[in-house]
Amino acid sequence: MAELNCIVVTPEATTLEAKAEFVALPLFDGEAGILPGHSPMIGRLGYGELRIRTAGREQAFYVDGGFVQVADNIVSVLTNRAVPAGDVDADLAREQLAAATKRKTASDEEFELRDRTINQARGQLRVAKRTR
Repeated sequence: MAELNCIVVTPEATTLEAKAEFVALPLFDGEAGILPGHSPMIGRLGYGELRIRTAGREQAFYVDGGFVQVADNIVSVLTNRAVPAGDVDADLAREQLAAATKRKTASDEEFELRDRTINQARGQLRVAKRTR
């Protein structure tokens, strides 16, 4: 059976290079599942859980936006941050969510920053909840 090569890269380092049977990605408008032989695609990532299944075992990461490219059974993920799901701090995410929802905005830039912070915190909370 064909395998996927999954590569996760952040500005600091290559976080993961692994063979995979299946990869699930949080796109900005939903979730995408990738199996070997998937047609080529480029997508914008959202904030949420990246799941990689290898030999029946699943690894999960919180990814903080970015892009994904799928071509020739290679899944390349470029993201600002990739944190193993078990390392996501749910308490900190709850604090960030509470602070962001209370933040007043006076400009489009402030509104976008607040919205992004809310989405990031919610994504982290979903990942943390799933790993319990």
